[in-house]
This record gives sequence, C-alpha cells and structure tokens, in this order.
Amino acid sequence: MPGEGENQTTLNDRPSATTLLNSPEFHTELTNLLISDGNKESVETLSNLLLPITKLDATVCKGPVLPVNDIRGIDSRSYVKNERYLRCKLASLYRVIDLYGWNYSTCYNHVSVRVNNSTDQFLMKPIGLGFHEVTGSSLVKIDANGSRIDPGSTTFGVNALSFSLYSSVYKHRPDINCIIHVQTPAVTAVSAMKCGLLGLSQEALICGQATTHEIQIDLVTNRLSLDENIQQSTAKVLILPNHGILACGTSVEEAWHVIFHLILACESQLRAVSMGIDNLIISSDQSAKQVTNTVGAGGGGVNTTDVKWAVGELEWSTLMIVLDRAGYHTGYIYREPLIRFIDKN
Repeated sequence: MPGEGENQTTLNDRPSATTLLNSPEFHTELTNLLISDGNKESVETLSNLLLPITKLDATVCKGPVLPVNDIRGIDSRSYVKNERYLRCKLASLYRVIDLYGWNYSTCYNHVSVRVNNSTDQFLMKPIGLGFHEVTGSSLVKIDANGSRIDPGSTTFGVNALSFSLYSSVYKHRPDINCIIHVQTPAVTAVSAMKCGLLGLSQEALICGQATTHEIQIDLVTNRLSLDENIQQSTAKVLILPNHGILACGTSVEEAWHVIFHLILACESQLRAVSMGIDNLIISSDQSAKQVTNTVGAGGGGVNTTDVKWAVGELEWSTLMIVLDRAGYHTGYIYREPLIRFIDKN
C-alpha cells in the first residue's frame, strides 16, 4: 500500500484543469469533434457556456435573471411562430429599457407592438408587472379598444386608458408597428420646450423629423387620442407637450433605434440650451437630409458586408448578444453566427 506522502505526490504531479483546457491538444481535438458542416450550432452553444458573463447593473433589480424566452413545450403551441418570436422580442425591449434605467414610471405600460400588419391586435405588458419581470408568455394580447384577447401567464390586467392613446396612433399610422413612450426627465423637459427637438447633435439628426401633437380626451368614452395632425405626420418622433415623447418604428428594432438616439439627443439639448438658444449652432437642412439618407440604408449606414440590415437591426442584434451573454435567454434568432468559421482546406 502506498503511503500518504506518495498519494499527495501523485496528485501534485497531475496536470491542472486549466492546463488541460489551454493545451493545444485539447483545442485540436475539440475542434475536430465539433466543427463540421452539420454541427456548427454546437460550437455557438458551447461558446455561450464558456465565454465570460457580462454584468449589467443599471437595473434596480439585483436578483436572479428571469429568462425572456419562457414559451416552451406545450405552451408554445398556443402561438404561431411569428407571434412567439415577437413576444420574446418585445419582452427583450422591456428588459433593455429597464437595464438602461429609463422606466421611470415603474410598472405602467409605455411600450406596445402590433402583432402583424393585417389585424388590429397588439401586445403589451400587464399593469403591475415590473419591466425586469416581463417575459414572452406574460405579455397580454389586446384589441384596438384595449380588451383582452389573450391574458398571458399572469392574472394582471392592462392599462386600457394609456393604450387608447397609442391605439389612436396605430389607427392613423399604419406604417407604425411599435411605440415606445418615454418620460425620462430630459425627454419630458424637451417636450415642454416651445422649440421642440433641435438639430444640435448627430443623435437628433438620426431621429429624423419630429412633430408635436396635443393629447385629447373624450369625456364620454374616457379615451385618449392625438390631434388630427397625426394623420398627416410621417415622423417617427411624436412630441407630446409636457408628457414626454413617442418613439415609433415599423419594427421593434427601429423603435429601439429611435428611442436610443432620442434620449441622447434630449440630454444633449438640455445641457446646451442653458447657454441660450441664440448661442446654439443648428445643423443645416442639408446635413439633416444626408444623415437621414445614411441611416435609412440600415446597418448604421456603414455596413460593408453582404448582409442587408433594416434600420436598427444591426444595433439590436449586438444588444441581444449582450443580453444572452448575461443569461437573459432572449430567444433572438441571429442572422449571422457569432463565430467565424475558417475552411482549413
């Protein structure tokens, strides 16, 4: 029988796990095992497990992360594929807004999306659920009047009064499929300015044209709506005097693209106007048109690959990588693999 000292010596002589994982032999064997024409997804799945986890700490919730994509198994049969994917995308948008700290209204609804272009059905989060708690299954499907079609996985209702405002926009603007209502201090301050959103920064020019609309209320039906000018507007930025701004898009990605740059533009404007509007340099119409044309090309206007991106899609894809690395399990379907494969032959 070997002595205790001999056992200890044998253990010390064994290579550590770190040495084995970093060895060229292990890398070569793993590569030959996984990389093949029919097994490329395995490499991406493995990278999701091995790559470092990104820490996102802007949210006030520091507890365990709830997976965004919780529609699985039998539950997935309740939704067609497109709606299931759209639910995960909208839930991810709520999470992103929470991570950036823009959900100043806590549990109230300020984001919605049209289910598809042919029906008046919409998705929004139930009132009473925090932005950091929204998942694909918890979203409520409603009609244009705010009546529930599918209550989702919670027992909460919806903020029908707030949605009546967005419903009027969807009604008169069929080109809009997603609306984000933001009321951060900077955005609310700009919405209260008579000058509106000024072309002071590149972010403001990226947002494009902005139009101002008064909120109207029908005392009989107790529904909100925008003034008649909404029918003539083609802008994706709708300013509500003293009540924030609506960022709109033909898709979730475009609406996110608008709101991200809108908030930056409002913060820049709020700092600049302290010097007096007369002392500010406003971008020319030619510069604004050039930026609009560049952004409209998609891919940030600088895409040089063969992949064609609509407005906001490339930026959204990058953001989903961050969330998936942080364990959010967004369910996002990437158009491009996260790992570049090299043909050794």
